[in-house]
This record gives sequence, structure tokens and C-alpha cells, in this order.
Amino acid sequence: MKSTCSLFAAACSILSQLEVLVQELSDGEYGAPADILHSATIGQHVRHTLEFFICLQNGVATGLVNYDARAHNRDLETARELALTTLQAVKRFLGEQPPRDELWLASDYSAHLDEPVRIVTNFQRELAYNIEHAIHHMALIRIGLKEIAPHLRVPRNFGVAVSTLRHQSSSPVFAG
Repeated sequence: MKSTCSLFAAACSILSQLEVLVQELSDGEYGAPADILHSATIGQHVRHTLEFFICLQNGVATGLVNYDARAHNRDLETARELALTTLQAVKRFLGEQPPRDELWLASDYSAHLDEPVRIVTNFQRELAYNIEHAIHHMALIRIGLKEIAPHLRVPRNFGVAVSTLRHQSSSPVFAG
């Protein structure tokens, strides 16, 4: 159970970092296209990240996680307040939700398949995936922020995997 608790803590920490960032952005910055991100917006990356957690939440309820069935809710990528409310709701879910022993993951890896592949998984594995996925998109957000909101001071660990931070702190090139 300890590993599950640390996964919950890691997920909530990542989502809290994202929440602080979204709070610091203006509505215009949140929805502004960034050339360096091929005209994607910070809001689009936040929406994408949140929808993966929402798919996991839905999967816990149904037993089937399907990230391909995301809502692509445009309001989440344009309305900062909705994104903040959703971030808080996902954190509440993580704080209240006991892990389900077994889940199915449905995914379509081919444009020609009529039915998604189903893979046995579990809540902990999917939560770990969501953490890594969120960190990846936060790294992209960090790059976009240099163009969209260069005035923001982004924490050193924003969008950086814990293993990378650990390596950097032990490496003479990065330490001190």
C-alpha cells in the first residue's frame, strides 16, 4: 500500500504544480498559440493532461480505461477557471479513490482496426503512466512559457522527472 500512497502523493504534487502555474497565467496567456509549440496553447496541453486523468477516473468507475475516448473539451483549453476547477476535482478523486485491483486498458494502435486492443492493467500502473504523461506535457508547457509568458518564474522542477532531478543533484555538472 505504501507504493500506492507515494503514487497518489506524486500525482497530487504534479497536479498542484500545474494548478499554481494556471493560476499565475492570464486568460490571454493561457489561450495564446505558441509558435515554438506548433501553434498549440498552454491551455491545450493542460486540457490534454487533465483529460488523461479524467479517463482514468472514468475507468475506475467502469473497469475500462480508454485514453482514445477523451472528450477533447475545448472549454478546458480556453477557460482557466474551468481548468482550475477540474484540477481540484481530479486531486479530490485521487485523495478519495481506493485503487481498483484490475482494470482493462483499451487502445487503438491502428487506423484500420475496428475494435481497440484490450490490455490487462491496474490503477497503480495507469496512475504512474498519467504522472509520466503529465510531466512530459509540463515540459512542453515550460518551453511554451518562454515565448508566451517570459515574465513567469517557473520552478526548477516543473516538467522534470524526479529521476532526472535526482540525477542532476548528484552530478557535478548540475550540482551547486
